[in-house]
Amino acid sequence: MGYEYRPYDYTIPPEIAGKPSFDAPVLIVGAGPIGLAAAIDLSLHGVKSIILDDNNVVSVGSRAICWSKRTLEIFDRLGVGARMVKKGVTWKVGRVFNADKEVFNFDLLPQTGHKMPAFINLQQYYVEEYLIDRVRDFPESIDLRFKNKVVAIRQGETVELDIETPDGSYTLAGQYVLACDGANSDIRDMMGLSFEGKSFEEQFLIADFQMNANFPNERWFWFNPVFHEGQTALLHKQPDSIYRMDLQLGVDADIEEAKKPENVIAHIDRAVDGRPFTLEWVSVYKFCCNRMERFVHDCVIFVGDSAHVVSPFGARGGNGGIQDVDNLCWKLAMVLSGEAGEKLLETYNDERVLGADENLWNSAQTTNFMQPSSDMSRVFRDAVISLAHRKAFGRQLLNAGRLSTPCIYQGSPLNVTSTARSDQRLGSVCLDAPVSDGYLFDMLDSGMFHLIGINVPVQDMKVEGVPLTAVNLEANRHTNQELAARYLGSQAGAVYLIRPDQHIAAIWDGFDPQNIQSAMKKILEASTCRN
Repeated sequence: MGYEYRPYDYTIPPEIAGKPSFDAPVLIVGAGPIGLAAAIDLSLHGVKSIILDDNNVVSVGSRAICWSKRTLEIFDRLGVGARMVKKGVTWKVGRVFNADKEVFNFDLLPQTGHKMPAFINLQQYYVEEYLIDRVRDFPESIDLRFKNKVVAIRQGETVELDIETPDGSYTLAGQYVLACDGANSDIRDMMGLSFEGKSFEEQFLIADFQMNANFPNERWFWFNPVFHEGQTALLHKQPDSIYRMDLQLGVDADIEEAKKPENVIAHIDRAVDGRPFTLEWVSVYKFCCNRMERFVHDCVIFVGDSAHVVSPFGARGGNGGIQDVDNLCWKLAMVLSGEAGEKLLETYNDERVLGADENLWNSAQTTNFMQPSSDMSRVFRDAVISLAHRKAFGRQLLNAGRLSTPCIYQGSPLNVTSTARSDQRLGSVCLDAPVSDGYLFDMLDSGMFHLIGINVPVQDMKVEGVPLTAVNLEANRHTNQELAARYLGSQAGAVYLIRPDQHIAAIWDGFDPQNIQSAMKKILEASTCRN
C-alpha cells in the first residue's frame, strides 16, 4: 500500500538538442511544491516559465503533510485543491495530553459555510505529483525540466543560469529567477547571501508507519507521553493508512541508535497499544528558525524555504511558502506586463518578510515551550501544563504548536482605506462564505482585482488599463447569516476592493468610482512597505 515512486522522464533541453529555445521571462529553480505552484500561478496570469530541478522523483517520505484552509484555497485557485481534499485526511480537532490524560482540545474551524476544511493531512509526494500533473495542462507556458542542475548564476541586463544535464551544459537567460530550491538553497549560496536566525539543539525523530486502525481524524500531541517519558510526541493520520509520529529525542541523544528500526518500532508499539504496523520511513531533524534579510535581490527572488525556515510544529513551513507564491505571482505578472513598476515587487519583500517573522516568532515560542532553555523555564512550562488541567485560562498559555494562519499585512502601502464598520481588517484575507449556488471564492477569478458589493450595486471598472471585476451579492441576517456576519458588521451594505491574492485592500460603505480610481492608483504606485 506504500507510495510508488516513479521517475519522471528527462528530455534533452532544446538548447543542447539544437532546437528552438522555450522563450520564458521567468526561470524557476526547484520543482517542489513551491516552484511548481509558482509556475502554475504565473501561467494563470499569462506568464511563461521554465522550471529546473536536479532530480526527477517526488520527495521521499511524507515530509510536509499539514495543509491549512488558506493554502487549500490557494491550491483550489491553482486547480489542485479539490483533488487534494479528496485524497487527504480532513481534520479540525486537536487534542493535547499530559502523560495519558487529556488536558484540552480545540476546534480550528467552528464556523460553517467554508468551501475548504480547516486542515487536511496529505503527504508531500502526493502534492508534488498533483502539481506536476497540473503543470502538464500548460505545455505552451510551462517547460518542466528534470535532471537540470543549476551550477552558476549571474545578474546583468538579464539573469543567466549555467545548467548541467546528463547530455552536457548550457546557459539560460531570463528577466527574473525564482529561487524555490529549499532550505539548503544553492542559489542563495552561489550569491553569498546570509541565512541567519536561531538553531535549536533539540533533536526530533520522524517516523511514518502503516497501520490499520480506527483512530479519529485528529491531531494528538503529548507532553511526557507514557510511551516516551520526559519528552514530547505528536501523531497525525495520513491517507493510505499511514501515520506520522514525531518523537523528541533530547539534546544528547545518540542519533544512530535512535534511528535503528528496532528502537523506533518499540516506541511506536507502546504508543499504539500493540496494534500491528509496518515502519515506512524514518528521519531525524533539528529545529531551525532562519530567514534571509531580504527576499528580493534585484531580479532574483527567494520563495519558500530558500527564504525562511521554521520548525515543523505549527505547520508553518509549506503553508507559508505557498502563501509566498500567492503574494508574489500576480505582482510579478503586473510588472512583466507593464501594468506596474518594479517597485511593486518590494511589497512582496515587505509583506512576506512580515509573514515570515510572524511564523518564526510562533515557531520559536513553540520550541522554547517544548524545549525549556533553563531550569526556571522548565518550572514555568510544567506549571502551565498542571494549570491547564484545571483552569481554562491556563490552556491559552499551553503551546503545543500554534497552527498556521494567514498573515494580515498591517502597514502595507496596498492597504488603502476603510470607511465601513466591518470586522474585516485591511490586509487580511477575505473570508469565504456561502453564496447563492456555491461559495464566494468560486466567484473570484484568478489573477483579477475584484469589487465585491454586498447590498450595494457595483460595476466593472478599468483603472489605468487594469480591470476590476464586479461581484454583486445580497445578504441579510435571515437569508445569508454567514455572509452578513463576516462582511457587513453593523452596516446595511459594504463595498470591498479585493487584491488578486484575495487580501482586502479597501472597504467602503458605498460605491464611488472616484474613490476606487484613487485607491487603485495608489496600489499601482505602491512603494516600500512601512510597518
